[in-house]
Amino acid sequence: MFEAGTYIVCGQHGVCRVEGVGKLQLTEASGDKDYYTLSKVYSRGGVLYVPADSEKIVMRPVISKEEAEDLIGHMGEIDMLQIDNEKRKEKIFKQAFRTCDSREWVKIIKTLHERKRIRLAKGKKVTSSDERYMRTAADNLFGELAISLGIDKNDVEQYIMDRIGGVRQ
Repeated sequence: MFEAGTYIVCGQHGVCRVEGVGKLQLTEASGDKDYYTLSKVYSRGGVLYVPADSEKIVMRPVISKEEAEDLIGHMGEIDMLQIDNEKRKEKIFKQAFRTCDSREWVKIIKTLHERKRIRLAKGKKVTSSDERYMRTAADNLFGELAISLGIDKNDVEQYIMDRIGGVRQ
């Protein structure tokens, strides 16, 4: 179980702070279950109540500073997602998001950067779904890295670029 004050990654909600753990006094909640009371760190949306024993929602601790540095150092080695069929693209992205794995978010970002480069080279616009997935993956990744590294979320992209020697887009 996570303790109050802990930062976790919670399903599609991204980085959350555990505000409390215990029984809820809500009619919709099972009286015999413990729930996490979570607040989203980087987005508005009120308070979340998640069963502590939920098997449907992936919850994990935010990676450590060492793990964050290691992830950044190995980003160049992380492969893109293989999208062999445009019709399966959405399913592939959704599966990657469901894992709540920061390496999968890197794969999504790399894949979408390449898709964007190719589309723009052909004189095409970037699709709205690609932009949405990119924004979500970047929000999740940068939010987690900001907590792990102890820096502002808005500074994470530049921090990564400085570490890997890339050019900011």
